[in-house]
Amino acid sequence: MILTMLVMLNLCCSVPNTNRISTKQQHITDLDPRFFWSWDGFEDYLIFLLAFTLPCAFTTLLLLYSSLFVESLGFLAVLTEAMLGLPQLLQNQRNHSTTGMSVNMVLLWMAGDSFKTAYFALKESPLHFLLCGLTQVLVDLAILYQVCLYSLDPWDKLV
Repeated sequence: MILTMLVMLNLCCSVPNTNRISTKQQHITDLDPRFFWSWDGFEDYLIFLLAFTLPCAFTTLLLLYSSLFVESLGFLAVLTEAMLGLPQLLQNQRNHSTTGMSVNMVLLWMAGDSFKTAYFALKESPLHFLLCGLTQVLVDLAILYQVCLYSLDPWDKLV
């Protein structure tokens, strides 16, 4: 999966961006926060990923036997996953529109999130797993509500 993402990132860097306002190329060494993760060269992304991943891996290796660290890391991972739909929800709210958004994708998100949350409940997983799963389902439901709210004929999008 990581290799596939790196190949896609390389492809995105190699295709010229015609929507660019500035002709100046952005690099990681520019240290301009406005262009974070908007660099032009694939090498810049690799440098950042290595600079981020190696210290994280080293820290994890050192603290592998600390239950507080492992539980905190697990909670951050589940919480990050729970917030995946939030940018879409906020963009829909800002634009007062769900135009161009795939409702089928949101329905599949909700199905997967519902099954995962049910699994957490049935397996009596720690409470934070269940709460994050419920958060994901609620965000999915909010996005579906936006489809109904912002569409002239919501049944066209939902069917």
